[in-house]
Amino acid sequence: MKQDEGTVSWVVYKMTLHGKTEQVSAVCTQGEWEAMELSRPGYHTLVQAGITDENEAEKMARGTAGDSIPRSAARKNSPRGEVKA
Repeated sequence: MKQDEGTVSWVVYKMTLHGKTEQVSAVCTQGEWEAMELSRPGYHTLVQAGITDENEAEKMARGTAGDSIPRSAARKNSPRGEVKA
């Protein structure tokens, strides 16, 4: 899928690391993904393409690791046991 000159589309994929059994999530532009696929077809695993916002792609790649801490958890975990209002 080609994009207009000014439009950037993002891709989330699972990166294959030599010597490792587990894959790591990564983000790149659609153009970078197409170049990787041309050089080594099927080496990495596409999770989702066509993401229009880089921040959304990064969140998707991180899973819940990048989510904000819920307010109730922030109160419980505050320094010196203080409860924040």
